[in-house]
Amino acid sequence: MRTIDTETIIKTVSEMCIEASHFLTPDMKEALSKATESEISPLGKQVLDQLSENLRIAGEDMIPICQDTGMAVIFAEVGSDVHVEGNLTDAINEGVRRGYVDGYLRKSVVSDPLLRVNTGDNTPAVIHYDIVPGEKIKLTLAPKGFGSENMSKIFMLKPADGEEGVKSAILSAVKDAGPNACPPMVVGVGIGGTFEKCALLAKKALTREVNKRSDIEWVRNMEEELLDRINRSGIGPGGLGGSTTALAVNINTYPTHIAGLPVAVNICCHVNRHSVREL
Repeated sequence: MRTIDTETIIKTVSEMCIEASHFLTPDMKEALSKATESEISPLGKQVLDQLSENLRIAGEDMIPICQDTGMAVIFAEVGSDVHVEGNLTDAINEGVRRGYVDGYLRKSVVSDPLLRVNTGDNTPAVIHYDIVPGEKIKLTLAPKGFGSENMSKIFMLKPADGEEGVKSAILSAVKDAGPNACPPMVVGVGIGGTFEKCALLAKKALTREVNKRSDIEWVRNMEEELLDRINRSGIGPGGLGGSTTALAVNINTYPTHIAGLPVAVNICCHVNRHSVREL
């Protein structure tokens, strides 16, 4: 049994909040660079060049990549042989509080969905736990802005809708999002499970590197087909037209009920931010 103190967790989460808000992961930088080279629209290429310049300035001057520094979403894989001194949830939230306050990041969380009083420190975070073998804790922090989050959808399809119904649902969500999701976007998809499980699958799909496809053949084929069809939609960078509407379509699947075919589409803008640490 390995023991981890809460101060270590707090410090780590705080650093992750600041890191994710200022720097894109290497796979996202590479995807944007390749998109700039292959974009056929002069205006679209100009938009992508401006996004790259924005990334450079953000990193050099420590200014957030986007003014919406998001609501903190954390996936915590906790080893079964780990003992946390104190409350893990409280430690993660304290790390988010320190990161957003000390990093001068925008505080966007309100304490009640209707009364709308700002909590002042971007807490509470949305935390998803998974107990795994081992004596380590792996944290994936993904600040999620709501320009793209608001464009996400869940479809409760019938099994008879099949593969074509799934594709149609995903494409309709992207089309409806259009320029509002700040393209080029990353499209996270969850297929299967239940109402809430498919949404979680879609959210987690956004944390997969954009240059990695699914290990399941039919899923991989669907990811590639949908990415091609989305990029032929003409929405383009910034919604101003072009051949780069999405950088990736990442699909996760899960077993489901004989009477259902849930599909969730969780869209993220071109700042698909996340930070990963292992303790």
